Amino acid sequence: MNARLAKCSISLLRWSVGLVILIESVRFVFSPSAAHFLAKAGLPSWLRPVLGGAEIIAVVLFLVPFTALIGGYFLLVILGLAALLHILHGQYDIGGLVVYAAAVLVCLAHSPTGSTELSNERL
Repeated sequence: MNARLAKCSISLLRWSVGLVILIESVRFVFSPSAAHFLAKAGLPSWLRPVLGGAEIIAVVLFLVPFTALIGGYFLLVILGLAALLHILHGQYDIGGLVVYAAAVLVCLAHSPTGSTELSNERL
């Protein structure tokens, strides 16, 4: 695979994953059904805007090139916490979260600041 195609594909992956997570986070924060589900599960009402808001902040940081590395790691932490919360409440269908986390890891591994190989190509 040539370098230009690799760079474009990683950028496309980063934006695709970022926008999908952003949309899902906004839906989670503003959805009455999510509020009802969390209340039914016995979780406090403040948890939904805190988790969703943190996820939105992480995604925005992930999408901005200058802060992509920090945002990516923050996003991995948030996705891990979300997966843990789902598992603790008996929801074992966390495949989507695992795929999102794997895509974020791929983007981090191929970021210009995280890879010496890519930074050497610029010189």
